[in-house]
Amino acid sequence: MAETQTTLGSLQELGAVAADEDETKAVEPQRDAQGRAYATGRRKESIARVWIKPGAGRINVNGKDQERYFARPVLRMLINQPFLVVDRLNQYDVYATVTGGGLSGQAGAVRHGISRALVNYEPTLRPTLKAVGFLTRDSRKVERKKYGKAKARRSFQFSKR
Repeated sequence: MAETQTTLGSLQELGAVAADEDETKAVEPQRDAQGRAYATGRRKESIARVWIKPGAGRINVNGKDQERYFARPVLRMLINQPFLVVDRLNQYDVYATVTGGGLSGQAGAVRHGISRALVNYEPTLRPTLKAVGFLTRDSRKVERKKYGKAKARRSFQFSKR
């Protein structure tokens, strides 16, 4: 049994070679023929299909302007968060179609889709968006109702007499 001796210097050389290989693997932007990037976002029961392209910052959801579709300012703020984090506000037009769930879940799905589409359009933005947590799908869902309970965990009112 021959043992291989590795010194600290040889390990550092291996690390330098691996770093060079990572730099050569530059991720290419994924764009279609019209210059748009596509991504799918999910949250709760909602699924959003999102296309982004360079523009004036218009956000169109299911054929409506974002102010008409998401009336609450909190939901509009949620959608704009990826652009604020990467300092790209009003530089991209967004077209999204959303199905399923309620408005809050749909806004979360659109945010997830915008974040993923931004990474497809500009791969250099990935570390920033990943550090903030926008590329991770929020897996929390509503807990199911159990038998013998009023809701998922709440019991019926107890009466002593």
